[in-house]
Amino acid sequence: MIRKRLVVLTGAGISAESGIRTFRDMGGLWEEYDVMEVASPEGWRKNPQLVLKFYNERRRQLSDVKPNSGHTALAEAEQDFIVNIITQNVDDLHERAGSSNILHLHGELKKVRSTANPSNILDIGYSDINWGDTCEKGYQLRPHIVWFGEDVPAMSDAIKLVQSAEIFAVVGTSLNVYPAAGLVDYVPKCCPIYLVDPNDVSVWRRDVTVIKEKASIGVSRMLKMIRDK
Repeated sequence: MIRKRLVVLTGAGISAESGIRTFRDMGGLWEEYDVMEVASPEGWRKNPQLVLKFYNERRRQLSDVKPNSGHTALAEAEQDFIVNIITQNVDDLHERAGSSNILHLHGELKKVRSTANPSNILDIGYSDINWGDTCEKGYQLRPHIVWFGEDVPAMSDAIKLVQSAEIFAVVGTSLNVYPAAGLVDYVPKCCPIYLVDPNDVSVWRRDVTVIKEKASIGVSRMLKMIRDK
């Protein structure tokens, strides 16, 4: 059997079900932190210690949570499809669920990089990084996260994946964050599209199949619909 390529764009909603706190939700991180102070180049220049503290907290939280059934359903889908996940999330829950092909648009919490050389990336697991921690050349380490106002280096690879999709799905994202939201414009015209989200999301094409459920329920339902066709 020839397996079709399923390309999935995932966002904060799928991770929120595992207990990952998001900026945008009620009671989310925006109520505790000014996003521009912890997720922008300006914030880093102004108070790097605060930025490091923020991401150290996020990393510790990540070590305490587990993938949910939405993550595991996508991993198990590799038995029937060639699955490529493009995620806006910086956690490692897709990896821990067992997915093989994951492209992180906005970086990864468990990685840091040199402030002098963006390609010098180190995996630190769930450890803290502090002011004074440097790369081998003596330059301060910073979170390997794409901050507001920074380029998204993985965007060109993400566009190519979307253009190659035979089935395309959006899970747990409001499609409000650009440039990631613009990926939907690259979906081939005849490609079936599925949207899994419990909230009202503006649909950009009339042929989108909407599953108004949380990822933990909706992903399995979506995959059953695809398999039954």
